[in-house]
Amino acid sequence: MDKKDLENITLLGNQNTEYDFSYNPNVLEVFINKHPENDYFVKFNCPEFTSLCPITSQPDFATIYISYIPQEKMVESKSLKLYLFSFRNHGAFHEDCMNIILKDLIRVMQPKYIEVWGKFTPRGGISIDPYVNYGISGTKYEQMAEYRLKNHDLYPEKIDNR
Repeated sequence: MDKKDLENITLLGNQNTEYDFSYNPNVLEVFINKHPENDYFVKFNCPEFTSLCPITSQPDFATIYISYIPQEKMVESKSLKLYLFSFRNHGAFHEDCMNIILKDLIRVMQPKYIEVWGKFTPRGGISIDPYVNYGISGTKYEQMAEYRLKNHDLYPEKIDNR
């Protein structure tokens, strides 16, 4: 990778990292995909996601699964970590958080395909696991998104797969 490919990456390796305690999509950084001609998944598992209930201000905890097929740009992982951290004091329902994350990542990367799945820990005896996805309109990725939306959760929850 040459320096031009990394000119927009400022957070990786920075020892003076600042954590934003309020929602901040501007922290997301991207770099050039060296293999845009290939279809491949990039997957992130983020087991320490936290946001706040917008009504009670109680904390909500989740594992966030992000999978995408890059086009020209890819998200840099440290910036993604800081972005997800910025939800820590953000008041939003689970479903809203997943849709916001999806839209922000589409905005910065324009991936061929992307899905975001939040598996929230139960509160009040119930868990909420919103799933959202997107594929470029008019392409096989749009068809993939429709198929995966219809079939994303074929297996019922058990205590050992949460």
